[in-house]
Amino acid sequence: MFRGLSVYTGNAHPKFAKDICDHLEIPLGQRDLFKFPNDNIFVQIKENAREHDVFVVQSLVGPSVSDAIMELLIMLDAFKRASAGRITAVMPYYAYGRSGPAHRRRPEDPARVHAEDPSRQQRPERDRERDRRHR
Repeated sequence: MFRGLSVYTGNAHPKFAKDICDHLEIPLGQRDLFKFPNDNIFVQIKENAREHDVFVVQSLVGPSVSDAIMELLIMLDAFKRASAGRITAVMPYYAYGRSGPAHRRRPEDPARVHAEDPSRQQRPERDRERDRRHR
């Protein structure tokens, strides 16, 4: 069912992904990943990922954790659109993992926000109701 194993990385820690590939004796997957001057992130997969087991190595650290998270999400979406067989996010450091909601009355848990699949999050009821009225 699956044709091969591919490992790709974001910009947060490419040396770590290269070390993983060296250990597995496979090449690091080729992709273009850069940020436009307006801060939009662009990802283009340079290889055929159809029916591959794809591992995206992205540590959520660095000068901008938000950029690392967005890179990861955009890369996962790019592989989904490229018909990868299975897609696994490898996150050696999980940002917000130790943030505690104990000090707030109604806590938002940042770790939960980016751990849940964004495509499955539901819109608030008022948005769905507004869309129904405008059909």
